Amino acid sequence: MGELLREDIRRHRIEDLAEEIWTLAEEGLHGLKDLEARSQIQSVGETLRDMERDGLVDVRGDEVRLTGGGQHLALEIVRRHRLAETLFALLFDLGEEEAEKTACAFEHILSSHVTTSVCTYLGHPPACPHGKAIPRGECCGTFRLEMEPLVRRLADLRLGEEGSIVFMAPGARGRLSRLSGLGVLPGSTLRLVQKRPSVVVEVGATTLALDRAIADEIYVKRNGP
Repeated sequence: MGELLREDIRRHRIEDLAEEIWTLAEEGLHGLKDLEARSQIQSVGETLRDMERDGLVDVRGDEVRLTGGGQHLALEIVRRHRLAETLFALLFDLGEEEAEKTACAFEHILSSHVTTSVCTYLGHPPACPHGKAIPRGECCGTFRLEMEPLVRRLADLRLGEEGSIVFMAPGARGRLSRLSGLGVLPGSTLRLVQKRPSVVVEVGATTLALDRAIADEIYVKRNGP
């Protein structure tokens, strides 16, 4: 029992550090000093040595990079964490700190099947509540929904249906600020009026016409039963 517990602790440390290395790399940081300064793990050096022995990282001087195997591990952990964080924030209305803490625990225990189910239920979200990209899974490519998604694209609402904006993933720089200036921002309630040729919505007393490409960057949670 003690040996199994030690192995679980070691595995969790490795998964946590792989996630931290991935997150730093998203910011363009690969330095060992950056990792040590930002890490929440007490035994960074020991864990890095374990990861080197397992072929998960390549440490050269002050630079730390994930190997192919390390990237695969980190991708799975980051995907589970950000999906869990999104689920807890939306479904249980948890605060940012509590959702983050709970997601840290769930990322180690979610199976691939459950992760796929969560992703499908959320409507294959491209980003977590913090705006960080959620690595795509196979289910995101097929879009075969086996259950009613909690979050969907704006234009997937039915005509006359209302939805609250959960997050937006604008592809063009500056588009987010322009939409926000029109009252289209997370937390706002929209009512879908028209789908073609443009997507028309009502935001309060304002009626807006959006290009389909822009509407597809807006994700909402349907209001009502």
